[in-house]
Amino acid sequence: MELRSVEELMDLLYAGRGVWDVPEQCAHGVDLHEHALQTAALLRRSRPADKELQVTGLVHPIGRLLRPADVAGRARCAADAVRPLLGERVARLLRRHPWHGPTADDDLLGLRQADADGRVAGVDAGVLEDWRTVLELVSARNARLGAVD
Repeated sequence: MELRSVEELMDLLYAGRGVWDVPEQCAHGVDLHEHALQTAALLRRSRPADKELQVTGLVHPIGRLLRPADVAGRARCAADAVRPLLGERVARLLRRHPWHGPTADDDLLGLRQADADGRVAGVDAGVLEDWRTVLELVSARNARLGAVD
């Protein structure tokens, strides 16, 4: 599946409401939708100028929605799905995010830290609609860069 519009991506992110990474987590923690919002909000605070990294934090759980039973293939699937819309950098970070080996990549380290910290019940991380403009900006930038290639 390739996501071709911000609207398609937002629909997919909304689908994360009530979906838990591990079913046993329903008693504590947050669903994928809230986790996405918290991760993106944390990245917005720590890296306010880096819209692509913030968007990566927002979309990083979509592999679980696209491939619920394929743990090993989720990252690749998510990367492939967003590449046409959000670009190569977001796709690369999504593809590398789950592999927790050592890295000197500051972007990847920031994403992993925000992912780990973005699982707190009751945190107000805003609403998905707040991210529409940022998603549109990253998508438009990627479309312009793609037109140049």
